[in-house]
Amino acid sequence: MTAGDALLKSDIQSLPFIHRGKVRDLYAVDDDKLLVVQTDRLSAFDVILPVPIPGKGRVLTELSNFWFKKLGHVIPNHLTGIDPQSVVSAADRAQVAGRSMVVRKLKPLLVEAVVRGYLIGSGWADYKKTGAVCGIPLPAGLQQAQKLPQVLFTPSSKAPAGEHDENITYADVEKIVGAKLAAQVRDVSIRLYSEAADFAAQRGVIIADTKFEFGVDAQNNLVLIDEILTPDSSRFWPAAEYKVGISPPSFDKQIIRDWLETTTWNKKPPAPTPPADVLVKTAEKYREVQRLLTQ
Repeated sequence: MTAGDALLKSDIQSLPFIHRGKVRDLYAVDDDKLLVVQTDRLSAFDVILPVPIPGKGRVLTELSNFWFKKLGHVIPNHLTGIDPQSVVSAADRAQVAGRSMVVRKLKPLLVEAVVRGYLIGSGWADYKKTGAVCGIPLPAGLQQAQKLPQVLFTPSSKAPAGEHDENITYADVEKIVGAKLAAQVRDVSIRLYSEAADFAAQRGVIIADTKFEFGVDAQNNLVLIDEILTPDSSRFWPAAEYKVGISPPSFDKQIIRDWLETTTWNKKPPAPTPPADVLVKTAEKYREVQRLLTQ
């Protein structure tokens, strides 16, 4: 894909603009529906990079739609089934084609539901320091990238763009959303991850960890929102190259993270611009894991 295929920022003229997030741009369709445009922006360490990853938004959209359908029996999601191109003018259709969803307007919960199946990333760093992950004690002697004895629910706060999410306890989640919703978020998140991980394993892909986001409708029913099980929200590893004790190669934005870690960047805006070959490799990895999981 050429740079001309990339969409760093949408500019839909036929609908009212609402919000620009780290990756997604939101527009109002009517009082109870939104248009979500998945741009090719990439956020690493909660900071938006100055250059796009060509085709990334389409991969996120297609993978999310795939998983929403496959896991629809676990929990309702925010999709409406309305064609995004039908709610914008002809002049705006090119911007939404293949990279957008028309979704229900819901009240988002201010919690990120992180689920971990393997000891990696901030969980590994936490374990080395404390012997626990987000306050959950683990057996001594575990190695980097090792499969955890049980799937862990390790929630975090939902930070505004440019700020870092903070790990919180399950008790904090109960304070934020109430005991009933907290238990539902935890149980649904673990089930979603477990079913997806079992399916991905059959395709030669390990889902090391992931995050889900939820909202509630007017009746306070829990609904799955945002994107799910994409290279932006998950760590995907090729099972054939997986080894305990090292950080495995990834199908996700780990390539970008690894490059950023070689720089002197302080992880505050503005982020440095990765070289062209790193951007190309990242785009290729996104498309590769999409093929493995959906074809």
